[in-house]
Amino acid sequence: MTSYVEKLWPSPLVAFAYSPLVPVLILVCAPFSVWIGVAAAVVVYGAILGVIYARVPQATVGNGYFTYGNAQVELEFIGSVSAYSGESARAQRGPELDARAWVKFRAYLNSVVRVEITDADDPTPYWLVSTRRPQELAQALRQARTK
Repeated sequence: MTSYVEKLWPSPLVAFAYSPLVPVLILVCAPFSVWIGVAAAVVVYGAILGVIYARVPQATVGNGYFTYGNAQVELEFIGSVSAYSGESARAQRGPELDARAWVKFRAYLNSVVRVEITDADDPTPYWLVSTRRPQELAQALRQARTK
């Protein structure tokens, strides 16, 4: 049974950030044909957005696992779970980050959850992952771990 699912969609501003490519591609191709430029702009812009939105990770807690993107860990190997936002999240992603930790950050998300890994055979001390709902993810992991 799945107790938590979060699809980490980027902000619509991501699409806006790539929009300057459209007039640039039209201008680059204009000496050949404006229509070739328009077609190239539409294809390239669409391909970029397609790749960005196709690679959106999903965080899932359930069925005995915590899954984030393509990585997963069994719930029995999860220790303490902590949620961070704002300045404390920045500190976790920067000065306090252990180089051995498994991390998955999204630039458009400011909150992170730190998940301690207790597997003696795993050299990774913890996972640090981005989320929009850090308290909910942390609570779901704590509850799933105790079941």
